Amino acid sequence: MNLQGKIAIITGASRGIGKSIALELTKRGASVVINYKDNDEAARKTLEEIKEIGGYGILVKGDVSNYEFCNELVTKTLNTFSKIDILVNNAAISKVGLFIDMDEKDFDDIMNINIKGIFNMCRNVCPHMISRSQGSIINISSMWGNAGAACEVIYSTSKGAVNLFTKALAKELAPMNIRVNAVAPGVINTEMNSFLSDEEMNELINEIPIGRLGEGNEVANTVAFLASKESSYITGQIINVDGAFL
Repeated sequence: MNLQGKIAIITGASRGIGKSIALELTKRGASVVINYKDNDEAARKTLEEIKEIGGYGILVKGDVSNYEFCNELVTKTLNTFSKIDILVNNAAISKVGLFIDMDEKDFDDIMNINIKGIFNMCRNVCPHMISRSQGSIINISSMWGNAGAACEVIYSTSKGAVNLFTKALAKELAPMNIRVNAVAPGVINTEMNSFLSDEEMNELINEIPIGRLGEGNEVANTVAFLASKESSYITGQIINVDGAFL
């Protein structure tokens, strides 16, 4: 899965799954644009690790829920690298709690990042990819976008929207040789799950048929495959990486 010479934008790439994806694409030869919203220290550390393995990347700070920022991100990438081959829409947020305790702001915050952010990035990247008749877009969804999760109603809804957005856009862009897929991780060993107690974590692991949490690099390997020519006939798919949880 050689990505030598490819240019990839990864949103939400300063830590967690996004960081794993940035590192994996770098190892396979891509130059990366690391988008992040808040954590300057984590973003710098990610870039340092990319340089340590002989890669090249740039940092672009900003909020993907803002359409104008997404335009600036794409413009900066094109000014720096002259092309965009891969877009990984990873940026997302969640809030765990009973639906009855959620308010309109919770809904707006989650939907604006998780689905509007993907619209914003795709809308700004697609004209460039169409002009070149090539490109791969990979959206990071969730197993809860397929099944829904209690206490994560809004998050599940946003990821369900990501799945249908992926399928519909794939059909529209396929004639232009642009592929659109999604990866739906299960429970991955990241900071996002750090709020769980040891007892809760053990109960969760017992529900996973493979008997453990997933690792960020296991999601990243799937993304790398979808970004490569080895997956050239795969588009419009939601690929589960969940240890057979669902």
